Amino acid sequence: MTTVLFAGTIFCSAFLLFLVQPLISKQILPWFGGSAAVWATCMVFFQVVLLAGYAYADWMARRLVPRRQALVHGALLALSLLFLPIAADPAWKPESAQDPALRILLLLGATIGLPYFLLSTTGPLVQSWIARTLPDARVYRFYALSNFASLLALVSYPFLIEPSAALLLQARLWSVLYLLFVLLCAAAALRFARGTAIPSQPSGRGASGSDREASDPPPRMRDYLTWLALSAMGSWTLLAVTSHITQNIAPVPFLWLLPLTLYLLSFILCFESDRWYRRAIYLAPTALVTAFCAYALQHATLGLNLKVAVPLYAIGLLLICMLLHGELAQMRPKGRYLTRFYLMLSLGGALGGIAVSIVAPRVLPAYFELGIGFVIVACLAAWVFRRKPLQAGAMLLLAVACGYFVHAQINLYRKDMLVLVRNFYGSLRVADTRQGDPRNHVRGLYHGVIRHGEQYLDPQRRREPTSYYGRDSGIGLAIVNAGDGPRRVGLIGMGAGTLAAYGRAGDVYRFYEINPQVIDIAGRDFSFLLDSPARIETVLADARLALEKEAPQRFDVLAVDAFSGDAIPVHLLTREAIAIYLRHLRPGGVIAFHVTNRYLQLAPIVRQLADEQGLVSVLIHDDGMRSTLHKTDWVLVSQDPAALRKPALSRASLPIPSIPGLRPWTDDFNNLFQVLK
Repeated sequence: MTTVLFAGTIFCSAFLLFLVQPLISKQILPWFGGSAAVWATCMVFFQVVLLAGYAYADWMARRLVPRRQALVHGALLALSLLFLPIAADPAWKPESAQDPALRILLLLGATIGLPYFLLSTTGPLVQSWIARTLPDARVYRFYALSNFASLLALVSYPFLIEPSAALLLQARLWSVLYLLFVLLCAAAALRFARGTAIPSQPSGRGASGSDREASDPPPRMRDYLTWLALSAMGSWTLLAVTSHITQNIAPVPFLWLLPLTLYLLSFILCFESDRWYRRAIYLAPTALVTAFCAYALQHATLGLNLKVAVPLYAIGLLLICMLLHGELAQMRPKGRYLTRFYLMLSLGGALGGIAVSIVAPRVLPAYFELGIGFVIVACLAAWVFRRKPLQAGAMLLLAVACGYFVHAQINLYRKDMLVLVRNFYGSLRVADTRQGDPRNHVRGLYHGVIRHGEQYLDPQRRREPTSYYGRDSGIGLAIVNAGDGPRRVGLIGMGAGTLAAYGRAGDVYRFYEINPQVIDIAGRDFSFLLDSPARIETVLADARLALEKEAPQRFDVLAVDAFSGDAIPVHLLTREAIAIYLRHLRPGGVIAFHVTNRYLQLAPIVRQLADEQGLVSVLIHDDGMRSTLHKTDWVLVSQDPAALRKPALSRASLPIPSIPGLRPWTDDFNNLFQVLK
C-alpha cells in the first residue's frame, strides 16, 4: 500500500501539473491579446516556478528531518486550498496598452501560484521519501511514471477535455482533482514521517543515510555541469524541432504535440529501466540521422517536404533525446543526491527553453537554432564520450559536418532575401520572384511558410491587389460594393498592406497589427500604403483589445484576416468578438472573415456565430486563376440582408456547410479538433 500511495501521489501531481498549463493560459488569452507572447510569458512562469519547486524539494530533503518535512509540506498543502477554484479574476484584465508581461506573471501567481509550486515539488520530494522509506525500491521508475502522467495529460487535454467542457467547468474539475492530490500528498507525508527506514538529520552536510549510501562520493562539479548540459540540450532540441516543423514545414494543427510526446517518451523509457538505452545501439543511428537532419536544413526541397521532413525530424528528435536522457539516466546518483539531480535537470530544461524561446528570437534573424543545436549536441556527446577516443572523434566529426550545413543554411536564407528579420512574433522574410515575363515579377512577404502578401515589381502594376485580395475575392467584392461615398474600412492584420490598393481619395483605411516589424516592412519594402489615395491609419496593438477600448468606428467593412495555419487567434472568432465587431459597424456594414485554411473548416464557425445573433452570412470562394492570385474563401457577415444581396455578391455566394454537433465558440469554449478537415 505504501508504494501505491507514493505512486498515486506522483501520478496525480504530474497529471495536474501538465493539465493546468493550457487550462489557465486559455483562460487569460483573450484578456491579453491572444498572441504567442501570452503563451510564452505563461511558459516563463511555469518554468521558473517548476525550478523553484525543485529547489524547495532539494532543500527540504537535505535540511529537514522527516517529521518537519511532513509538517511544513502539510501546512503549505492546506494553505494552497485557498486558491481553489483556479478561475482567473476578471479584475486582472489590463486597463492600458502597457506591456502586459508583469501583469500576466502576477495574475498567474495570484491564481495558481502556490498550487502549481506544490505540484512542482512533488516528483523529486516524494521520490526522496520513497528512497528513505522503501530503500529497496527502484526510485527512478517513479520518475518515468511522472513523465507518463504528464504525457497522458498532454494528450487528454486537446482531444478529450477541451472539446467536452467549457473553461470554467475545466477549472472546477481540476480543483476537485487537486483536492484529491492534497489528500494523497498529505497521507504520503504522514507515512514518510512515521515509517522512515533510513534515519535522516538536518545538517549542512545533507541527510545521512545507510552506511553504504553515506560512503557514496558526492557529485563533482563536472557531474553537475554534465547533468545541466544534457538536460538543457534535450529541451533546446525539443523546442527547436517544434518551431521548425510548425513554422517552416507545415503549420498543421496539433503538430506541436508530436515532438513533446516523443520528448516525454524518451524520459519514460530511459528512467523506467536501463534496458531501453544502450549507447552502442543508439550512437551510430543517432549520428547518421542527426547529420541527415542538418543536411536537410540547407536543402530546400528535402527539408520542406511535409511527407519527408516531419518524420525525419521526429525520428531525429527521439534519437537525440534517447541519447541525452539515456546518458542522464546512467549518471543518476544514489537516493541521497536525488533531489539535487532533479534540480539540475529542471535548471537545464529552463535554460534550454530560455535559449530557444527568448534569446534566439532576439539574436537570430531566422530559425537557425535547430542546426546550432545539432552542433552543440555533437560537441556535448564528444565530451561525455571523452574516455572513448573513437566515439569522441566521431562526435567531433559530426559537429564539423553539422556546422558546415548550418553555414550553408544561413547562406541559402540570405541569398535571395531582401529582408530577413525576427522577433517575438516569428520570422519574416521578403523575397523577389523573377520568372518569365518581367511584368509578372513579384515581391512577397512570408511568415514561415505562410504568404502574407505580394506586389508586382512593375511600376505600372504595383497598385493591383494580389494574392488573397483580388477583385473577385470576398473582401474585394465587399469593399467595392460598400457604396459610392467615402468608405471607412477596418483591417485586422496588415501583411504587405495589399488591401490599401482599394483605397480612394476620401476613404479611411485603419489597420490593426500586433507585430511592429510587419508595419515597418509594409511601409518600407512595399508601396501599397504609400500609393493609396486613402488616409491610412495604423494601430499597433492586438485588434480585439484595441477595438474593446475604442469608440465606435462606424466601419463600412471590417476585414478579419488573421487565420492561417495552426496559429488560430481563437479570441478573434468567438461570440464575444462578434459583439465587439458589430459595435464598430455602421448600419448595413459588412464583416469579412478570411477563412482560407488548408487544415481547418472555419466557415461553419462563422456561420453558426452569425445565425446565433440573427445575422446573415455568405461564403465567397475565388479560384484565383491569375499568377499572383490564390484560391481564397471569405465569409461575409452583416446585420442587413440587403448588403449581401447586391448582384456581384449574389452571383459569387455559396452556401456554407454545417458541422454536426458544432457548438458556438466563446471565450470560454472552443473545439479546434472538431473543425479539422
